[in-house]
Amino acid sequence: MKRQRNVKIVATLGPSSSTYEMIKALHLAGADVFRLNMSHGDHAEIRARHEIIRQVEKDVDSPIGILADLQGPKLRVGTFKDGEAELVPGASFRLDLDDAEGDVTRVKLPHKEIFDALEPGSTLLVNDGKIRLKVKDCGRDFADCEVVVGGIISNRKGVNVPDVVLPLAALSDKDRKDLEFVCELGVDWLALSFVQRAADVLEARALAKGRANILSKIEKPAAVRAFEEILDVSDGIMVARGDLGVELPVQNVPPIQKQLVRRCRAVAKPVIVATQMLESMIESPMPTRAEVSDVAAAIYEGADATMLSAESAAGDYPIEAVTTMDNVAIEVESDPTYNEIMKASRSVHRTTVADGVVSAAREIAEATNVLAICCFSESGTTALLIARERPEVPIIMMTTQRNTARALCLTWGVNPVMTGDLDRFKTAVVYAVRAVQSILGAKPEDNIVVVAGVPFNTPGSTNILRVAPCEERLIFRQEPG
Repeated sequence: MKRQRNVKIVATLGPSSSTYEMIKALHLAGADVFRLNMSHGDHAEIRARHEIIRQVEKDVDSPIGILADLQGPKLRVGTFKDGEAELVPGASFRLDLDDAEGDVTRVKLPHKEIFDALEPGSTLLVNDGKIRLKVKDCGRDFADCEVVVGGIISNRKGVNVPDVVLPLAALSDKDRKDLEFVCELGVDWLALSFVQRAADVLEARALAKGRANILSKIEKPAAVRAFEEILDVSDGIMVARGDLGVELPVQNVPPIQKQLVRRCRAVAKPVIVATQMLESMIESPMPTRAEVSDVAAAIYEGADATMLSAESAAGDYPIEAVTTMDNVAIEVESDPTYNEIMKASRSVHRTTVADGVVSAAREIAEATNVLAICCFSESGTTALLIARERPEVPIIMMTTQRNTARALCLTWGVNPVMTGDLDRFKTAVVYAVRAVQSILGAKPEDNIVVVAGVPFNTPGSTNILRVAPCEERLIFRQEPG
């Protein structure tokens, strides 16, 4: 399936989108990757959604990516005698390990690791940052705080600790069980929550054992500070603006988003911009103008994908939300300014033969009458390098590996196509011509750029570029027997 846009759309599945009919409709409307949120739904529900996605994939004969989003450790306060308490600015409030129900003076915080990391002056945020506490004194089992910003605090509200690195692993016991379950089930991407350091990613990679690509969610200030190390060991990145906007001043998030997107593009790794992109469409069939501008801004920045969360998982208008995002992307990418921005932001240090080959492919495609860039890739690396160039013509990636085709559904501009085994470059050209005739309606007078590596099936061997005509004589017939 050839979309009319290059940026990809990730749609989260949930109560509003669990049937075959709805999931197929979401894919046809524009969803390229489906997100399974492991914070909601048991293993039976996740399995059922996974099976439907794979059935839709078979029925529409088009690769579909699946991303399993692990929950990560959840830090929450305990319960209150009356269910809630009102904290007044300037008042004292204690967090401790006492099992007694809380009141206006204290509440249990059942996370010893937080007390181990706190220092006087540290900030604690409760209920998505609506309540702000400043630590005055602390020990191994308590933190005496001053209420800086007050409000209603109620049972089991979430806690954020923005200015310290917590001695917590990104994977809880639940996450480890979920990780093994979805890897056995067969997903293409694992999204890691609560990433603070590169070691968190390496732990998940060791457990995944090559069965899924690792995508790190950047949602904590510690992850922003350690971003280069995290990026180096990740296969992709999600800019998770929800928690990031809680733990950092909100005005800091847009420039961080722009910086992370550019860094991911520079190293040819896909990046998703996520959270509250079309939030009002949970209850409304129409987005706000600000939301449309937010989606457009992420596309102008060069993001590989934008993501819908509750809009498609639990909202009243899941298809309309996907359609809106699709329409915004088509409109933005048709703007001449978009290509100007992509060219201006192309800052790549080319050091390998593969870098030079894909750069030349893009330059030839833009300087001559070329219909598409076709590449052959078993691991997906060649397609990632071409996508980094942001060419103005379609990218057709042919592979014998279905997992590679599904994973590249997340990458800007890549149209994955399953193909047969290759033994020589001439066969590669034939397969490429067939693909562009089928997908793009190529005519005999059209030209394509074909990129491949010889010997075939060797990762990182990209070393051949050829401009080929889409002539009928290139299409050999299957010999009998």
